[in-house]
Amino acid sequence: MFRIHLVRHGRATGGWDVDPDPGLDDVGRSQAVRLVARLAELPPRPIVCSPMRRCRETAAPLATAWAVEPVIDATVSEIPSPPGVPVGQRVPWLRAAMACSWGDLGEPWTAYRDAVMASLAARPADTLIVSHFVAINAVIGACIGDDRLVIRRLDNTSVTIVDATPGGLVLVEAGAEADTLIR
Repeated sequence: MFRIHLVRHGRATGGWDVDPDPGLDDVGRSQAVRLVARLAELPPRPIVCSPMRRCRETAAPLATAWAVEPVIDATVSEIPSPPGVPVGQRVPWLRAAMACSWGDLGEPWTAYRDAVMASLAARPADTLIVSHFVAINAVIGACIGDDRLVIRRLDNTSVTIVDATPGGLVLVEAGAEADTLIR
């Protein structure tokens, strides 16, 4: 058995409908620094990170403190919007999708969810993963048998903990919630 800590990225500078890959704003950078203190009791471990800038910037202070190089893994990245959806229409699409189940969305979104789960199951040791709201909700849903896209309104830099066991992933602790603005 091994333990996976899933961290939602810090607050971004811009919305998904304005910037396809925003970094962290001042609040997000402070959240990333505070994350180091919150996880101080953990021994250093591999850090896996979405390729999105907000995730890489969230992981950076912890990677420095642990003296590890984050591994970039696109399978734990943001949920893809449909092909051809212009940047300005991504938030309305995401809000509508978040009211659905994975089954309602169908392919390629169930393939995205399954890739997130496979990435976690493939981890050979205790790992910290910096990812996104929907990806972490996919993990929570799979652990508890709930097909909805949104199970919890995860706050920025919230930490969700799952154990990888021979029988599958087990939810240990769901991350803190907040009225997170999906923008």
